Amino acid sequence: MAGFIGISMTQTEMSDIQLPPIAMSQLNWRWPTLGVLLVCLVVWAGALMLPAGWGEVQWLMLVLALTLHSSFSHEILHGGLFRKTWANTLLGIFQPGLCVPYLRFRALHLAHHREAHLTDPYDDPESAYLDPAVWSRLPAWQQNLLRFNNTLLGRMIVGPVIGIGAFLRDDLRRMRRAEWDVVWHWLAHLPGVLVTLWLVHLSTVPLWSYVLACFGAMSVLRIRTFLEHRAYVQAAGRSVIIEDRGILAFLFLNNNFHAVHHMHPQVAWYELPRLYQARKDRFVRMNRGYVFGSYWQVFALYFLRSKDPVAHPLWQAPDE
Repeated sequence: MAGFIGISMTQTEMSDIQLPPIAMSQLNWRWPTLGVLLVCLVVWAGALMLPAGWGEVQWLMLVLALTLHSSFSHEILHGGLFRKTWANTLLGIFQPGLCVPYLRFRALHLAHHREAHLTDPYDDPESAYLDPAVWSRLPAWQQNLLRFNNTLLGRMIVGPVIGIGAFLRDDLRRMRRAEWDVVWHWLAHLPGVLVTLWLVHLSTVPLWSYVLACFGAMSVLRIRTFLEHRAYVQAAGRSVIIEDRGILAFLFLNNNFHAVHHMHPQVAWYELPRLYQARKDRFVRMNRGYVFGSYWQVFALYFLRSKDPVAHPLWQAPDE
């Protein structure tokens, strides 16, 4: 396998940032996270129960609920509600967004949190980069599509299709190789899919509209993931901070403070802004100034412009 020229976060760097007392004292109180789940369920069920003729409102409600539910799922896979993994899994196993099994999401995302492998085209399951050798072999139309996908507009329009397509392709390969954990993850996901489709069938929401709402939620989530990580030599400098506190920050449960989350993944979502403000200078120094003031700034800079190359710029061919 090729080599990623990078330096993982040192023990000195990790110990340089300590949780402020206000965050540590509240780590075991997760009522706001339970409130997020209730908001998701109320908005989602409310959209399904509205009478016919409210199609646009229903669709918007579903997009918001499904986006927030995905962020909630991310929170609980890090132990963000209950101490026991099985208890969090019971809540996460039902995924009204249909496309991604919770157990697969948890397994892949926890692998993504191996800091030394961030952005690695092979070892980081959430990397958007390709091995340059793989990139050079792609046909021109596919390279152009992936370049477009590296703009924010492209990430929102074609990103969900590319992402889910690659995810399904890789999981099908794993299942053909008899990786039974992947098979189990999908089997555990299917009952929730059937219940969701049954409830949609009973509602006034057409199935095609619900599927479009799932796509819309994935499109909104691509705004968050677009700049989350960059290729950088030091691992600490690969995760972004976007100092936004608006509606997108809420829908993403403050995961826009992404460098903070990666350094302290067990900290509750509602503590991340306070933790960042308490140690702002250190966090900015640690992530090498990879900071944006708001999502408006991100849109202004990258809506029609590629943020970086598709081929990993720090990747080297293996020694012969």
